[in-house]
Parts: sequence; C-alpha cells; structure tokens
Amino acid sequence: MQPVDLYYWPTPNGRKITILLEEVGLSYNLIPVNIGQGEQFHPNFLAISPNNRIPALVDPAPPEGGAPISLFESGAILIYLAEKTGCFLPQALRQRCEVMKWLFWQVGGLGPMAGQCHFFRRHALEQIPYAIERYTNEVSRLYGVMDRQLADREFLADTYSIADIAAWPWIELYAKLGQDIETFPNLYRWFKDIQERPAVQRGFAMGKEPRQVRIGQTV
Repeated sequence: MQPVDLYYWPTPNGRKITILLEEVGLSYNLIPVNIGQGEQFHPNFLAISPNNRIPALVDPAPPEGGAPISLFESGAILIYLAEKTGCFLPQALRQRCEVMKWLFWQVGGLGPMAGQCHFFRRHALEQIPYAIERYTNEVSRLYGVMDRQLADREFLADTYSIADIAAWPWIELYAKLGQDIETFPNLYRWFKDIQERPAVQRGFAMGKEPRQVRIGQTV
C-alpha cells in the first residue's frame, strides 16, 4: 500500500493523525508545515488546505482507485483513515453514531475552546483576565462532560475509537490550560490508559521539535 502524505506540525490536531496512523500501521510521509514561519500560507499548501490550517492529507492510492484524494480538517481525515483501514470506527449504526457524536463534540467544542484557552493564557500580547477566566472555566466544564461520560465505560464510545484519539491530545495539554486533571478521576484514568499505548507514544513524539508559534495562531 502506497504511503499517504501527511502535512503536519506537532499540535494537538496534527498529533491526532500521527497517533491514528501509528495505531493502524499505515505507511506515511511526514511533511512539516512550520506554522511559526507562515508555511501554512504557501500556495502549494493552500491548494490542499484552503483554510490554511494543518493537518492535511493526500492519499495517492484511494481505496476505490482513481486520482489522489486530498483532505483537510482533522475530523474528516480521521474518518477517512478509519474507513480506509477498517479500524476504530464501527460499522454497526448505533456504535458508529456513538463514535461520531463524540468526535464532533471534540472538533466543535473541546478543541476550539481549549485552543482559545491556550492562546489567552500563553500567547496573547495582552493578558485579558475575563478571557482567561472564561475559556479556562469552559475547558473545565468540558473536562467534566468527559469525566461523567467515562464514569461507567472505558472509552468515550465504549470501545477505543477515533473519538478517543481526537480528544486525547487536547487533554494532554491540561496543565497549560490551567486544569488539575486529577480532580476528574474518570478522565484521569482514561488519559493515563491511552497514554500508555505504544502507538500513542510514537504518534505523539512524531515530528517533535522546538516550535515558534506565531501570535494569533492557536495550537
């Protein structure tokens, strides 16, 4: 199977994809896009990711054949790779719905709110107490949502899935987001269990290098 091309920088959204690729054992070429140096605005990258955000993916050998397929948006990439490999996204309707709702909860809620929290706490030119408090409290609320969901199950959608893979890198930032993760015992157990997976460790470390994140660019 031909390797896919992953346009990447080591942020939570980028690490979602390297973790999944390591979990499924799919061969890939890692193509760095240095967001600190503005490489996300290069015309060649914009042709693949018109919203000038990483990650983006090009599959030169789609399952149905034909021309290469390119994707942007981390959630779309996770779904595509899960369907391509038949891993971490159930086919049965009810189980699939469980995974999809938690995946979209992450991309529509946890990720954006955690990103804003990280920006205002660490990268804003001016410290704005209202913004810091607002987003820190919202991240805490979202952590509580996960903690309650995980009270009686091992993973967000019962079995390990792309929903867990999508959420985990944003939980990994907990200290930078002003969160005491141990006050969420079910979330903390889930976090540690996933952290111990060898593929997660490999995917998280992939492309790890010093970063210079531009002011205004969230992780």
